[in-house]
Amino acid sequence: MISQRQLSKSENKESPTEDASNARKQPLSRKTKKSRVQNEVEENDSVFLKLLKTSGVILKTKESQNQLAVDQIVFQKKLFQILRKHPSYPKIIDEFISGLESYIEDQDNFRNCLLSCERLQDEEASMGTSYSKSLIKLLLGIDILQPAIIKTLFEKLPEFLFETVNSDGISVPRLIISQLKWLDRIVDGRDLTTKIMQLISIAPENLQHDFITSLPEILGDSQHADVGKELSDLLKENTSLTVPILDVLSSLRLDPKLLSKVRQLMMDKLSSVKLDDLPVIIKFILHSVTATDALEVISELREKLDLQHFILPVWLHASQSKLKNKGRISFSGNQENSGQDCVFLLFDVIKSAVRYEKTISEAWVKAIEHIPSVSEHKTFDLAMLIIIYSTNAQTKKYIERVLRNKIRSGCFEEELLQSAFYIHYFVLKDLCPSILSLAQDLLHSPDQSIILFGSLLYKYAFKFFDTYCQQEVIGALVTHVCSGNEAEVDTALDVLLELVVLNLSAMRLNAVFVKGILDYLDKMSPQQIRKLFCILSTLAFSKQHEGSSHIQDDMHLVVRKQLSSTIFKYKLIGIIGAVTMAGIMAADGSRSSSLTQGKTDLSNEQYTQVTSLLQLVHSCTEQSPQASALYYDEFANLLQKRKLAPKVLEWVGQTILNDFQDSFVVDLCAVPNGDYPFPVKALYELEEYSSCDGIAVNLLPLLFSQDFAKDGSRMTSQDSDHKLVSPLCLPPYFRLLRLCVARQHNGNLEEIDGLLDCPIFLTDLEPGERLESMSVKERSFMCSLIYLTLNWFREVVNAFCGQTSPEMMGKVLTRLKHIVELQRILEKYLAVTPDYVPPLASFDLETVDVIPHTSTVSAKIRKQGMTGRGKKRKRDGNKTSSHDTLSKEDGTECDSTLPDRGQLEQEFKGQEEKTVALRNCQAFFRELDMEVFSVLRCGLVTKVILDSEMHTEATEIVQLQPPELLFLLEDLSQKVENMLTPPISRRIPFLKSKGSQNIGFSHLHQRSAHEIARCIVQLLDPMCNHLENIHNYFQCLTAENHGIVDGPGMQVQEYHLMSSCYQRILQIFHGLFACQSFHYLQNFHHSIPTFQSALYLLRLLMVILEKSTASAQKKEKIACLARQFLCRVWPSGEREKSSTPNDQLQALLGIYLEHTDSVLKAIEEIAGVCVPELINSSKNASSSTFPTLTRHTFVVFFRVLMAELEKTARGLQAGTAADSQKIHEEKLLYWNMAVRDFSILINLIKVFDSRPVLHVCLKYGRLFVEAFLKQCMPLLDFSFRKHREDVLSLLETFQLNTRLLQHLCGHSKIHQDMKLTEHVPLLKKTLELLVCRVKAMLILNNCREAFWLGNLKNRDLQGEEIISQNSQASTADENEDDTSSLVSKSKAMEVDEEDEASDGEKEQDSDESDDETD
Repeated sequence: MISQRQLSKSENKESPTEDASNARKQPLSRKTKKSRVQNEVEENDSVFLKLLKTSGVILKTKESQNQLAVDQIVFQKKLFQILRKHPSYPKIIDEFISGLESYIEDQDNFRNCLLSCERLQDEEASMGTSYSKSLIKLLLGIDILQPAIIKTLFEKLPEFLFETVNSDGISVPRLIISQLKWLDRIVDGRDLTTKIMQLISIAPENLQHDFITSLPEILGDSQHADVGKELSDLLKENTSLTVPILDVLSSLRLDPKLLSKVRQLMMDKLSSVKLDDLPVIIKFILHSVTATDALEVISELREKLDLQHFILPVWLHASQSKLKNKGRISFSGNQENSGQDCVFLLFDVIKSAVRYEKTISEAWVKAIEHIPSVSEHKTFDLAMLIIIYSTNAQTKKYIERVLRNKIRSGCFEEELLQSAFYIHYFVLKDLCPSILSLAQDLLHSPDQSIILFGSLLYKYAFKFFDTYCQQEVIGALVTHVCSGNEAEVDTALDVLLELVVLNLSAMRLNAVFVKGILDYLDKMSPQQIRKLFCILSTLAFSKQHEGSSHIQDDMHLVVRKQLSSTIFKYKLIGIIGAVTMAGIMAADGSRSSSLTQGKTDLSNEQYTQVTSLLQLVHSCTEQSPQASALYYDEFANLLQKRKLAPKVLEWVGQTILNDFQDSFVVDLCAVPNGDYPFPVKALYELEEYSSCDGIAVNLLPLLFSQDFAKDGSRMTSQDSDHKLVSPLCLPPYFRLLRLCVARQHNGNLEEIDGLLDCPIFLTDLEPGERLESMSVKERSFMCSLIYLTLNWFREVVNAFCGQTSPEMMGKVLTRLKHIVELQRILEKYLAVTPDYVPPLASFDLETVDVIPHTSTVSAKIRKQGMTGRGKKRKRDGNKTSSHDTLSKEDGTECDSTLPDRGQLEQEFKGQEEKTVALRNCQAFFRELDMEVFSVLRCGLVTKVILDSEMHTEATEIVQLQPPELLFLLEDLSQKVENMLTPPISRRIPFLKSKGSQNIGFSHLHQRSAHEIARCIVQLLDPMCNHLENIHNYFQCLTAENHGIVDGPGMQVQEYHLMSSCYQRILQIFHGLFACQSFHYLQNFHHSIPTFQSALYLLRLLMVILEKSTASAQKKEKIACLARQFLCRVWPSGEREKSSTPNDQLQALLGIYLEHTDSVLKAIEEIAGVCVPELINSSKNASSSTFPTLTRHTFVVFFRVLMAELEKTARGLQAGTAADSQKIHEEKLLYWNMAVRDFSILINLIKVFDSRPVLHVCLKYGRLFVEAFLKQCMPLLDFSFRKHREDVLSLLETFQLNTRLLQHLCGHSKIHQDMKLTEHVPLLKKTLELLVCRVKAMLILNNCREAFWLGNLKNRDLQGEEIISQNSQASTADENEDDTSSLVSKSKAMEVDEEDEASDGEKEQDSDESDDETD
């Protein structure tokens, strides 16, 4: 003690600052020392007290701390030496422990021994820290005392287990356990473990948690296994201890098998645990995952973790109620904080795991990817993909690919996405930037379903998230609109329209962003312009307040500027914008509408604004017939979609009716007189009127005044006020009139029904013999007259098709008959008028952009048209004819080239080409409304003919005839293809824009695809009736001709008419993804008249198969039907009539191979049986088994067979070495079949050596060799030892095939065919890889001597050597080459082919060793 104090003094001398500090503390120290002396334990004969005091510890009573006079380590060392050197050792230890037990009988003393000691003031100054251990902990640090003291503590501890915490907040049991933490050494760890586990088993629950969580700090590594086992057993017995036990198990070093058992136990209990325990459980499960079992564990976890069960219903209900009230949730800190905190903590655990553990993130994505059933997908899966997408940049592309596949397969639908946002809102709101980034990427996809999903992400992000995120959503959508990408613009505008309906007030806050799109109007399509003006008009006019006045002003400025433009395109933009604005401003406020919320009936000021705007449009367009026609069409579409205020509707109706009568209708008795080139007659009258009572449409005089005026660019005046009237405006004006009348009279058209049966002032349209004598101008005049008449009848049919009376329906059917007749007449005129440009019938921007207004390009177009069908368009595709539309793939009557002027010159050659030309001229025919197809329901209609006194004079039976049926079906099929066929599956020719394929469908695009599908579904029954009637016709025809469809008694025109109807109905069903039964449609296969009808029937059945439960059986039936169609002898000339038989045949053969049970057997049958039949037949003959296989179609068969073989080989799994021998044998057998098929196909090039065949062989030959390398060689690695002969035979056969590929490479080089030689480098590289891979396989199986390498001679397809300068020079040295020598590395790069894997003799016989010539 003296030496210690002297040391302290010496240290104090070195530290003047500490001397000063001690001087200041000196009075207090004296007082403290005095008190210490007073509370000091009285000395007695106890060995315990004496030894402690000797070692440097002074025990205190009551609340005073025990004092430590020396350093802690010095005390332990000194006491250890005293005990160890004591004469009575080891008995002295028992006496010391007995003294300790006696001393701690007093609870205050025991408490003091558990609390830290107080260090004497002088000693404290000598240390860097004032922390001191308790007396018990100091004694536990002495090895010879530790076991006894531990025993004493555990004997003492039960006394305090059930006592309440003292007033000072100290828990004695926790204090006792804390003495055991972080000991430098455990003398008897096993005993300590046993005691603690026994204590845990009897302790109350609140102490059990503390005792368990203290275990990692008490026990050494050697005891972790025992403790882990004990805790796992305890976990099964007491679920309330789940959290502390899992927390401890995560900190211990345990056997993976034990962790796996505990993890599985937790997995089984996931559905029953409390939300508070869930974060710890998930953390344990994720931390116990290894790379080998990650996928299995994560798959089970996502299956059993049902967060919808854990998230409180009250929370969800509160969230939904806030969404309804405010549009978004504002987080409240005092509402269900506990549940929300647990959810936050849970997702924090998951985020941390997927961010820092690549194995977990990849396994989670794979687990979602491998979910087998659509119904098994959860909202949690979608949330997890978004979380991983936002936390792990390396997996973004992978996650996008998984998302796309899930969306395409229908696993992620809108309902699931909406639920994900509802349930996981609090998690997803922090991921808003990642969600918007994902939505942006999805909108770039060509797949419509993926684009829709991306748009839904934008929609729900706007709906659920805060104001800042809403602004980001609007900014992203505006960027998409301004991108110029057609699909992105359409989708973004659709989303903005939905958001206006969803939350108008929030959209107004971001209106300034949307308004900026007005700068990009010239890049938009008409439909897009309509959407944009609808959005802006709704924001500006739905509620009158100052906040939207700036939008109103900007829109008025834009509209006026565009209307006053001299450029026709911009004037049309102004018309569309103005009419859309007027529709929003004049919307009827008497009915509730989300777009017109807060509006009442129009005030006088609003009425004046609307009428002034419409008058402005009328005045700006009256000098341009096309602009006027567009105005009428736009206004008609507005009336069709939106209900206007009564005041505005009345004003519009009065104005339109008066103008129409003045412009286009004249009295029947007032036959126009004038210098007309043809005599004027009233034709196509349905009712016989007296010459004074009737009316007529004044068509020919109007057209004459326009076409034969001195100034061809302007019309002559009709009256004194120079009001210009163009027959071009007749159909659109009538459409506007009848829609206005229908609105005013609830669909009743009695006020204008006279226009249905009134005649038209025309001339005799039937050309007869005078056709050749007409001048070009006269023929053009007649063509225009017929076009205008056709369009008038089309609009008349549109107007009155909905009238239910038999009288009106009979007249509608008659007008349809007139349309078909006029089209036939028009074809004759068009055939001799190649430079003619028809008058427009569709007036939107897409038509104006595509259709030329002069015939200056007709020569070029005619030249293109005569180059043949099926060829690509030239660079001047932007100057295409006015007939320029998409090529069709929907029938044998379709022409793959665009219906340009060259085709019209060919129309003398047959009726078929003429029909095609008209059918593709949508831009020059008025659209038929969807309501027109209700005529398909008509059976026999009795039409009453009245006399002059309105008495029934006679009755006439009117029926829908095949020509009219075909006319309707063709139009309907075009509408189905345009609206319901996914864009990604349509064929769009090179240099064709999307706008051109929508020409003639402007009114159709005013409706959604869902509405169109609903309309067609209602027509299924009548179309099925027509289908059955056509089926019966062909059945009877076959019976009459004794089983021969095209027998001598067949009427060709009627046959083609009925077969075209057959094909169109099937095409409509296919486009609709028909709802009829599989068996019903399957029964029609016997009467299929054309090859393409057969293809559509199969496609339709395949669509139904996707939704079927018994798909396996129906798959076999599809394969059987496809085979029957391939084996059928089709009518003579059928395959040559269409420009797309190869595409149709390729599709049909592909369907057969895709659905057959054994692809390899089917390929072997066709290549090994049918092709030899073709080879042995005459030049123009076909295979007897497959009549569709001819020399002309061989290349199609060859391409499909090679492609399917390569696809099948790529799908063959290599398996593993652990698989059974039976599996290895099956896989080897399958590969033998594949190589045999490959050998048969490859050797066919010796007979069929045309360039397309060789190209297919090079392309798919390389792909097959690559598949062999990846899929077959691993199988041979572990099959070689047990199936040596089979493997060698397989390689030998394959070697011969690859040698023929080498010959094909030489052939390509010799002929210098660039199309073929571009495949040669990759093919040679693949063949060299095969050499190396076979060598590696033999080395792996200790059979290296079976491999040796030599050079090959260049040979042609027939096997003849290709002589070159190099090869001739090398023949002199041929004998010096060693055939068995290996080629050097540099030489190996030049070797073109391989000789591999045979045992000595086989290989030596097949190898040749000659210098390679290049």
